[in-house]
Amino acid sequence: MSKGTIKKVAGPLVIAEGMRDANMFDVVRVSSQRLIGEIIEMHGDEASIQVYEETSGLGPGEPVESMEVPLSVELGPGLIASIYDGIQRPLDDIMKVSKGNNLKRGVEVPALKRDRKWKFVPVAKAGDQVASGDVLGTVQETIVVEQKIMVPPGVEGTVKSIKAGEFTVDEVVAVLDTPEGEKELTMMQKWPVRKGRPYQQKLPPKMPLVTGQRVVDTMFPIAKGGVAAVPGPFGSGKTVIQHQLAKWAEADIVVYIGCGERGNEMTDVLNEFPELKDPKTGQSLMERTVLIANTSDMPVAAREASIYTGITIAEYFRDMGYSVALMADSTSRWAEALREMSGRLEEMPGEEGYPAYLGSRLAQFYERAGHVVCMGSDGREGALTAIGAVSPPGGDISEPVSQATLRIVKVFWGLDSALAYKRHFPAINWLTSYSLYLDDVGPWFDQEVAQDWMSLRQRMMSLLQEEAELEEIVKMVGMDALSPGDRLKMEAARSIREDFLHQNSFHEVDTYTSLTKQHYMMQLVLAFYDEGVAALEKGVNINDLVKLDVREKIGRYKYVTEDKLTAEYEATEKELAAEIAGLLGKEDL
Repeated sequence: MSKGTIKKVAGPLVIAEGMRDANMFDVVRVSSQRLIGEIIEMHGDEASIQVYEETSGLGPGEPVESMEVPLSVELGPGLIASIYDGIQRPLDDIMKVSKGNNLKRGVEVPALKRDRKWKFVPVAKAGDQVASGDVLGTVQETIVVEQKIMVPPGVEGTVKSIKAGEFTVDEVVAVLDTPEGEKELTMMQKWPVRKGRPYQQKLPPKMPLVTGQRVVDTMFPIAKGGVAAVPGPFGSGKTVIQHQLAKWAEADIVVYIGCGERGNEMTDVLNEFPELKDPKTGQSLMERTVLIANTSDMPVAAREASIYTGITIAEYFRDMGYSVALMADSTSRWAEALREMSGRLEEMPGEEGYPAYLGSRLAQFYERAGHVVCMGSDGREGALTAIGAVSPPGGDISEPVSQATLRIVKVFWGLDSALAYKRHFPAINWLTSYSLYLDDVGPWFDQEVAQDWMSLRQRMMSLLQEEAELEEIVKMVGMDALSPGDRLKMEAARSIREDFLHQNSFHEVDTYTSLTKQHYMMQLVLAFYDEGVAALEKGVNINDLVKLDVREKIGRYKYVTEDKLTAEYEATEKELAAEIAGLLGKEDL
């Protein structure tokens, strides 16, 4: 192993000399306390080391030892329901070793518990020819998740022996005859975090990731395997949106990365997730979740690793054929860690002090998402959807992290502090947000939900845009100056905003809306507008239309439970027709 000594310490950056035999991105142990770090730059025999723990008290001359392996994660049974720090150290085990709530430096604990036994059920049998990604057997990890134990990438051969029973993650379960000789396989794989896991083919996005959030599914859908950004200022609801997506999105596995967020926000996640009931299974949401907690009071350098740790774990579950949703909260804190390390390395700064390679690092992260044909001979498909929160200072999205992110992602859910102050949640601004997946997933909605889905959505967006233009006139000359037709447009747009786009994530019914219900809601809101236009042409007074009793019923339709949708929809439609007919009768009199 390559050994050297500390030459200089600058915060989380340590310069070590005598490291000529070490490689870039090697994991190193720094000082006699064995702090964990990673080589990020080499100049001759000098290595610049990013240390993932507090470096106070270190000085020149202390030993540095390269482990001669890149920073890697352990993948296998035991990942689900675990809570890790940014470099995949289990926080519960560290707490036992530290004997208290404060983390000690230099703690070495394995990511997957070595003493726990898992029941391995073989799928392959002796004599089978297997290649990378083929399933050897399964482990029922939680009630919800069945983990597939796969042949590691780059390995192929004939199964010589395979055994069933209860094993720990580092016990041999199968032996392969490979061209290089016999290879023993355990239930655990190791994979370097900075390298994407292989797949056979990336597929074009065709299916939406259904989330049950109306403004997302109807207005700005994200495809399965897509990438989205949620930028917004402090207090505009980024974390609540990510919690909602983690809870309700149609994903088999959720990987939640708290990257540099405040400790109390991460505490909320850790307290809430075990209590949240998974709507699909009735079990705790933790039964299909991996949490990576890397809060703002933990060392800055570990934030940089936490994003890669999270996405590598997500790719592992994608390789099994699962749909995985990855939430990164927030990529701004990750970029700040890059900026700090870049400054310590005395690199030429880019815009606002961020490194010039900020955009390419973000792209490397987001491009690991996708809908793919996994490795393995069964042709299974998996999807990894990445949703990154961005926290621009003061909500100003012209800053470098937001702009670099927007150049990469296909969905932009722009949060608006003005909407948040008006208590309109989710505070996604419908005039500035967009989804470039609309053309890809539109045919799916028209085919699977209703033929007129995309045309109804387009009409609602047009009304909202026309309302924005009319509001300028109203500000100058008042509502009374508008024609009856324009006033009706304003009322219909208000109904879209308040009755459709506004969604209470804490209401037991309104927190999730099925696609069928979303379609009924669109029809009701637009039925009021269409009937109103026809009534105005026949001479009905606009003030009478605005005061129709049925409007309250349209507004309260979002609180109707799934079993009563059609009956309530038909009753409301009849009531609307009857009240309009009553107004027309009044005109005849």
